[in-house]
Amino acid sequence: MVVLTFFLSVFFIFKAAAQDTLPHFSVKNFGNNRIVIGWVNPFEHLTQISIQRSFDSLKNFKTIMSAADPSAVQNGFADTKATNDHMYYRLFYVLGGGNFFFTESKRPFLDSGTKAVMRPAGVPVDSALKEVKKDAVPVIKKPDFVPSFYVYTNREGYVFINLPDADEKKYNIKFFDTDNSPLFEIKNIKEKALTLDKANFYHAGWYNFELYNDEKLIERHKFYLPKNF
Repeated sequence: MVVLTFFLSVFFIFKAAAQDTLPHFSVKNFGNNRIVIGWVNPFEHLTQISIQRSFDSLKNFKTIMSAADPSAVQNGFADTKATNDHMYYRLFYVLGGGNFFFTESKRPFLDSGTKAVMRPAGVPVDSALKEVKKDAVPVIKKPDFVPSFYVYTNREGYVFINLPDADEKKYNIKFFDTDNSPLFEIKNIKEKALTLDKANFYHAGWYNFELYNDEKLIERHKFYLPKNF
């Protein structure tokens, strides 16, 4: 039995599949009442980042999530409680030294599985599509590896487990080495966010995992621990 050492956090976070580098960010409608806000952090010292939502693009923004680990390179959140799918979103973030910033506000764009187009706040969908066609925007090649929404690592090599509805469901996660030999399992997870210390893993490189809900396989994926492990 492997003894796990992990730290608990108290935030709701969801990894986005495709993102933009701060201060830019993406807002996509994946359907099924799922608005995914995602970003890439280029800053060495990002001390706080929060997602804010409003019915309009200028005022009455309310914070709906603050990331427990703002320094994560790739980060995001799935908003499943929005009143509708055309609300406005923006990010508030704080850099080392206390300087803080608000990004521009954006509305979600429907992700149909093809190249997504992000339209600025206030620009109709038809106008955004016409601009793409007019400017002949090249199709961006998808990366060879897209991290999991649920389990991923940050630059320090810690493994994050993000289960926004863990208090309502029964999740189990099994971890495997590169050759799929079993390492350990975490059962009946009730925390919405867990941080696994890298000491739980024996070496740098790839690891596989399987996420289950009530014994039903939700995702089979992998993550990478860097060599400065």
